[in-house]
Amino acid sequence: MNEFLLSNTNLFHGINEDEIKHLLVCLGAHEQSYDKNETILRAGSTVQEIGLVESGSVNIIVNFYWGTSRIFGHASQGEIFAENYAAIPGKELLCDVVAAQPSTILFLNLNKLLTTCQKGCAFHNRLIHNLLSIQARKCLNMSLRMMHTAPKSLREKLLSYLSEQAMVHGSTHFSIPYDRQQLADYLGVDRSAMSAELSRMKKDGLISCHKNEFILHEMPDHL
Repeated sequence: MNEFLLSNTNLFHGINEDEIKHLLVCLGAHEQSYDKNETILRAGSTVQEIGLVESGSVNIIVNFYWGTSRIFGHASQGEIFAENYAAIPGKELLCDVVAAQPSTILFLNLNKLLTTCQKGCAFHNRLIHNLLSIQARKCLNMSLRMMHTAPKSLREKLLSYLSEQAMVHGSTHFSIPYDRQQLADYLGVDRSAMSAELSRMKKDGLISCHKNEFILHEMPDHL
């Protein structure tokens, strides 16, 4: 296990390598490696551990009754997954977790993570604080996504997302973290329809854009 890498993750932020070594024993930590497209966790199963991506990345995939599937989420190196299910005993997963590339996952027992040892060590309390911060950030991101996908029209969805990005960057000129397909997936819309709407927004003078770079303009009087 790479304690140096772990010390640079959000979950172990503020905890040094020697303290991490102690924690990993307390948390019953164990590693497992997976090939690309190999299933890590399967829908219908229950879990008691959270996964932390030490290397590679994983996709959270929802499978529909009719045989189609969709990537619902993604966890990159240093990020965690399955914590919500591990926190609810007996709760069955509604999705698969699949390696997006060759990956190594560190599994940690959530109950042991949330139960401080008898010594009440400060770095264990720090770990719990870090987990709460991660969850709060995820909840805020989910709320933002709901805000952007709630409008009925495609243009309103795009305007909501681009306005939020302008606020985050403190500028009307910014780059977003998604390519066109990823943005379409994030907003839950068809890529071709979204690209066509972006072209209309450019024609209407609302935006200028090239790939993932955007400039927002004031609303023209005729709109």
